[in-house]
This record gives sequence, structure tokens and C-alpha cells, in this order.
Amino acid sequence: MQLHGSLTSPYTRKVRVVLAEKSIPCDFVIADAMAADSPVPALNPLGKVPVLTRDDGSTLFDSPVIAEYIDGMAMPSLIPPAGDLRWSVRRWEALADGIMDAVVARLLESRRPAAQQAPEYVARQEAKVARSLAFAGAALGDGNFLVADQFSLADIALAVALEYIDFRYPHDWRGRHPRLSEWLALTVTRPSLVATQPPR
Repeated sequence: MQLHGSLTSPYTRKVRVVLAEKSIPCDFVIADAMAADSPVPALNPLGKVPVLTRDDGSTLFDSPVIAEYIDGMAMPSLIPPAGDLRWSVRRWEALADGIMDAVVARLLESRRPAAQQAPEYVARQEAKVARSLAFAGAALGDGNFLVADQFSLADIALAVALEYIDFRYPHDWRGRHPRLSEWLALTVTRPSLVATQPPR
């Protein structure tokens, strides 16, 4: 298998963490989806990373689909097969992906010429992040894991999202959500998350 993605994409990182947790070999090809000579549009018509090329040559995209595919390749499972636990993990993943979407949107807007930037659009993205952090902080229990006292895709997705905030939208969210900060500090010590840190 071959994974195309970037070192700074949080969506790519999420998949790389799943691969590491599963100890599944996969060639990682660093690719800039925006580059004129990028191979990504030929693999994913949406022109987005990550893209997984399977051994039969077919491709899968985007990160929720790839993560579930990889999860089915080896045990233990990071996504419960059915029932409330599955939907809880999926909801955490959706929340984390939404945080990343908002941070990416804010970042792209900030890179536009100053005269063309829309402050109200930036404020909307920041409000999404603030609400999501408040939700996560309130929903976080006393344990080390988000769902059923077991490490899952929920933990991977949220940890990646929180560290992406630090990477692209640094602000003192830890002061407002100390329990969430404590949870993250413990979670990111896992080798899979240490090994996939974006370049600073």
C-alpha cells in the first residue's frame, strides 16, 4: 500500500497514527496537493490528501474512510463494530475533523491578501473551535480514554486536532480547559503520536 499526504496535514497524520497503532506497513509518499505537478488529483478527484492506494491499484479517500479500512485489517479494533460505542467514537472523530476543518479554513483565510480577508469569516471559524473545545471538555470523563476506557480512533482524532490547533492557531485554550490539556499531555506520549509530529 501507498499513502500520499503531507507532513503538516492533520488528516494525513490521523491515518499515519492508525497505521502505526496497527503496525501495518505502508509506503508514505510526501505530496503537496496544491503543487502543479502533484500526483494527488490523479489519485483523488477532489485533489485532497490523504489518499491510500491499495495493492490492487484502487484508491481510498478521505481520512475517515481510510482509517476505517485500515482498522479492519488487523486487531485490536480502534473502531467498535456496532452499537453506541461505535457511534460515540464516530462522533468524537466528527468533532475532531470539524475542528481541523475550521483551523484549516482560518489558516487559508489568513494567507489571503489583507485587503481581501473577511474578519467575520475568521471569527466564525474561531467560534467553531471554541464551541468544540468546550464540548470536548464537558464530555471528557475522568479516565485516560474517551470511549469505554480503551484507546480508540476517538483518542487519535481528538489528539491530532488539538495539536493542530497548537500548530496553526496557537492560543491559550489550555487555560480554559485544563482537564482537556491534561488528557492531551498524556495521550500524545504514545509512540504513534510522537513519531508523526508535524515539522515545526
